[in-house]
Amino acid sequence: MKPLPGAGTDTDTDSGARYVPGRSIAEIAEQYQLPIDAIIKLGSNENPLGASPASVKAVMRDAGGISVYPDSDASGLCAAISEYTGYPAKNIVASAGMDGVIDTLMRVLMPGDAIIPVPTFSYYAISARSHHGTPVFVSRNQNFEVSPQEIISQITDETRVIFLCSPNNPSGNLIPEHDLRRILENCDSVVFLDEAYVEFAEESMVHLVREYDNLVVGRTLSKAFGLAGMRSGYAVMPEQMRDKYSGYATPFAVSSLAVAAGIAALGDSEHLRRSIELVRNGRKRLANIPFAVYPSEANFVLVDVSPHQSSAVCDFLARTGVIVRDCSSFSGAGDSLVRVSVGTMEQNERVVGAFSEYKIAHEHL
Repeated sequence: MKPLPGAGTDTDTDSGARYVPGRSIAEIAEQYQLPIDAIIKLGSNENPLGASPASVKAVMRDAGGISVYPDSDASGLCAAISEYTGYPAKNIVASAGMDGVIDTLMRVLMPGDAIIPVPTFSYYAISARSHHGTPVFVSRNQNFEVSPQEIISQITDETRVIFLCSPNNPSGNLIPEHDLRRILENCDSVVFLDEAYVEFAEESMVHLVREYDNLVVGRTLSKAFGLAGMRSGYAVMPEQMRDKYSGYATPFAVSSLAVAAGIAALGDSEHLRRSIELVRNGRKRLANIPFAVYPSEANFVLVDVSPHQSSAVCDFLARTGVIVRDCSSFSGAGDSLVRVSVGTMEQNERVVGAFSEYKIAHEHL
């Protein structure tokens, strides 16, 4: 992997203002003239088991009521999230995906600076900029770890938010609690901790919301709960911050079907257990990809294919019907990183084989 860039503002380390999604099955089928059923999608960190059957049943049950507006603040879903997290509803907000939570928070906090350790989820910078903020990028080290001192050194009177992702996307590593505490205790600005993948990890930091009045923990139902198509996310935050957030929130942001699916998913502990078990076992299999594979606490692994370019590897795999994520669109990621979502056992075997085929075909070139 090439060295990561240094700290800078806005476009110093930003590869573009537009979000680059993972490629779809339909896109690959058309581009490479492949039958749809021959393609596997391991580029968007979706749940290979799909949604909970209880969620599907709830959506079908409530589909006839879609002519009626949902609750303006998704109170039913927030109650279910409260039971799941152990926090009272007065500390919880829900929106259309975690992106919706981030956008609303930016309405509250911007204009100002947003400190973002890179590489990480690109939407933080997009949302900050869209709300007249300025991204301030700080490099992670070669193991994608965050330096609390480096972040603290970038804090100014203009700093409004610090974005931290744990497990980090695309690297899959956690931020240690002592590092998070150090950052929280050395700033007055909001620290947004993205725990989209925390169900697959060994620990969460959500308990710190009780201790720090500047911590917001974002979560999603898209990953472990298998509801990516419903767009449902939430955050746990101090009560006084929730009160201010609510004044800027879009009403009716979570659809009635997303609420129904979310409540059912949160109540299906067995589907969640199976989803987590599949991912933890699958990560072990993906560690056999014949390139450098970073340890991960998420439902994906990051692969460094250097000296090859990620774009070439991803194109080779796509031609065989295997979709993975080229990470060159992530700010600060360089051009040799590929993110691979954990799939079913059969899918994991296939993607390991596809990487092996690439390496054999190019080892003497």
